[in-house]
Amino acid sequence: MYLTNIFEQMLSNVADTSDDDEDDNQQINAVKKGIELANAIIRKLVKEFHLESGNLLSAQAKILTAVIDKTQSDYPDLAKRLEEIMPMKGLINGALFTGKGMKMYTELQKEIASADEIYLMVSFIKKRGLALILPQLKEFTNRGGKLKVITTTYMQATDFDAIIQLSALKNTEIKITYDTTSERLHAKAYIFLRKTGFNTAYIGSSNLSEQALDTGAEWNVKVTQMEQPKMMKTILGAFDASWWAEGYETFIKGEDDERLKVALNGPSDKEIDFSLLKLIHPFDYQQEILERLQVEREIRGHWRNLVVAATGTGKTVMAASDYKAFADSHNRARLLFVAHREEILRQSLKTFRQVLNDYNFGEKWFGGEEPTNYEYVFASKDTLNNRLDGLQLPEDYYDYIVIDEVHHAAASSYRKIINYFKPKILLGLTATPERMDGEDITLDFDGSISAEIRLDDALNKKLLAPFYYYGITDSVDYSEVAWDKGHYVASELSRIYTYNDARTAVILKSLERYLPDVRSRLLNK
Repeated sequence: MYLTNIFEQMLSNVADTSDDDEDDNQQINAVKKGIELANAIIRKLVKEFHLESGNLLSAQAKILTAVIDKTQSDYPDLAKRLEEIMPMKGLINGALFTGKGMKMYTELQKEIASADEIYLMVSFIKKRGLALILPQLKEFTNRGGKLKVITTTYMQATDFDAIIQLSALKNTEIKITYDTTSERLHAKAYIFLRKTGFNTAYIGSSNLSEQALDTGAEWNVKVTQMEQPKMMKTILGAFDASWWAEGYETFIKGEDDERLKVALNGPSDKEIDFSLLKLIHPFDYQQEILERLQVEREIRGHWRNLVVAATGTGKTVMAASDYKAFADSHNRARLLFVAHREEILRQSLKTFRQVLNDYNFGEKWFGGEEPTNYEYVFASKDTLNNRLDGLQLPEDYYDYIVIDEVHHAAASSYRKIINYFKPKILLGLTATPERMDGEDITLDFDGSISAEIRLDDALNKKLLAPFYYYGITDSVDYSEVAWDKGHYVASELSRIYTYNDARTAVILKSLERYLPDVRSRLLNK
């Protein structure tokens, strides 16, 4: 016991942070210094008493690596990711948070990143407080994490919008007590469960508000499974008892909105329902395409789908809408969008963000930009093709893959990508499926076109502005130009076109004849 007290005092002195304003880097260095001291003691004992080695501490990196092992391939730099999500106080030892120095919400953000289940129990939830951890909760639930929340309408302190935001998350269940006349809930608990057994909990005075988690002088105690297993068991039992207690009712979005509004003294009738504002949604003809895709998959069992859509009909909107439906119905929806030109990728990423109403969605992997996370990537086919061997991603890593301008897919640079990955859904997009070289791109899509809207259909339905074309007699003799793989050799065409005054004169004369105001057209160009 005496030695234990000495060791505890030594480690406590190393990790002591008397400066309340000490920043996160100092905290990390203090933890590392304490671990180095502990390892020095262990090495000394091993050497003096001939003990078996191999049990040195490693800043809990091994523990956390094991905790997130199932998701570590999402991140190109796992070491960096571990440092980002490592709780400042670790996963083993308890701690006291007083609202000074280390912020409560930053620890919660890190805890969320490695949890498998999360239980929250607070008297009230404020929108600005929820905003501190909402992105992490969204990522957590999107990857299959289970979230349970218990709260109240006590003193009408909870924000209606905060409950709506929580209820929109996947794998989330919310229970609310509307009774303000009897026993009221004052407990505040943030519980993080992990399959590895490294469970943690924060018990104290902080409700889910900005002041409580950031600026206020709140006291919260961190409890860990490794240090206090009996206490953790008690906490879980208390939460479970409240979860099933009479008077706590499951909140169902859409059905219970009005009841909750009344309990919280409701918003003004003039309040805008932002859920009705959708920046982009499919038109009727696009919805028809989406419905055909569903028939192909659910009735005919074709999950490799080719969509032929004339330029201007919004094939990217269709793809984004189809992906949204897939993501809404699946716990995991990793996306890979592949195209051969950067401008296509930029515009496609913008469209997906608008359709999903999530302007943080997706990362660029082209033009020298590298993703920090592989889960939702818009990649150039050349970049991906060159890096594929070193990625070490399983073949079923991506759930939904889009190949834009898929008529190029016959090229060898695409074959490696298409042949390697085995997604749940492979969607090919093109306006021109027929190739001059005779290659059949439908072979990658169960031998058929799943849905299409050709140029003539789009024009007949008045989806596109009509155009007029004129056949002009060309003065160039092409009989001597080399022909290769279904088209003229580009270098040969350049040779006969360059400095060809006769051909240029024909073009200018034709423009003058057919265009009403050729000068303004040329200047506008």
